[in-house]
Amino acid sequence: MRKALTILMLTVGLAGMRAQDIHFSQVDADPLLLNPAYAGFFDGAGRFGLIYRNQWASISAPFQTAGVTGEAALWRSQNRRSGVSLGATFFSDHAGTLNYGTTSGHLSVAYFTSVSRYGNSFLSIGLDGGYAQSGFDPSEATLDDPSETFSQQRVGYPLLCMGVAWYFQPTGDLHTKVGFSVRNLNRPNISYSALEDTRLSRRYSLFARAEWRGWQSLSLMPIVLAQAQGQYRELLYGVDLKWYLAEEAQRQISLRTGLALRHGDALIANLMIEYNALVFTFCYDANISDLVAASGGVGALEVGMVYRIAKPSRKSMKIKCPAY
Repeated sequence: MRKALTILMLTVGLAGMRAQDIHFSQVDADPLLLNPAYAGFFDGAGRFGLIYRNQWASISAPFQTAGVTGEAALWRSQNRRSGVSLGATFFSDHAGTLNYGTTSGHLSVAYFTSVSRYGNSFLSIGLDGGYAQSGFDPSEATLDDPSETFSQQRVGYPLLCMGVAWYFQPTGDLHTKVGFSVRNLNRPNISYSALEDTRLSRRYSLFARAEWRGWQSLSLMPIVLAQAQGQYRELLYGVDLKWYLAEEAQRQISLRTGLALRHGDALIANLMIEYNALVFTFCYDANISDLVAASGGVGALEVGMVYRIAKPSRKSMKIKCPAY
């Protein structure tokens, strides 16, 4: 009975930890984590990225999350007003003394088409399928009876997602992008015990980003992200300022910095450096939630890098999607 109760309590605790999916504050750096419709939704033939997040480094075993993404254009129509793109993502997230974490891999496919006779409005639809495995290391667990063992230390489950995205450029100085996605459509069972089912809640995400080129070399880029998963809610909003330092066909250099607020949780400062095909991102979350005492005031640090393939010049591109 004691063993059964221990497993049940651990299952409830782990279910609570997995009630929310992994997340990054640099939502532009890994858009596929938000919406599979963003696969290939950018200038160029391909895009590859790396991102790493270390949260609450002041505790003994902080949250550590890493992601790898890749996207490539599979087909484009001759006038570039429609096409199909593929995307792949791999994520790993671990934390705690028991090294509880989740590893997942996903494949995405997206189709976009022009919905305007002027070629300034596009709609994209994406599907995502993946597989995840969650688990923990019981070697560091303290039990009343050291001879006790856990019947199941890992659980695997499939994941399904779908999303839509809309891009609109009403003028040459204004770009907008809006997307909506639903993750965990199949609500997989993530329970470590046969005593009960623990279903992963669906995650609903609404994301919007705009860029207004109000000056010759400067632009404002507001952002809004709203997410809901089970009983949890997230609202992030802010604005970036971007400096265009060079915009020649073979030379793209820019600098972007800004602030965002994850409501009731963190103040986010970010920096992005674009040098031709490479983009480097840095971000820090300053914790302002009730967990400040536990974290010692230490928030989360994120670093990332993106490499774009064959990014065309702005003068020759047929699809005027900015490289957000």
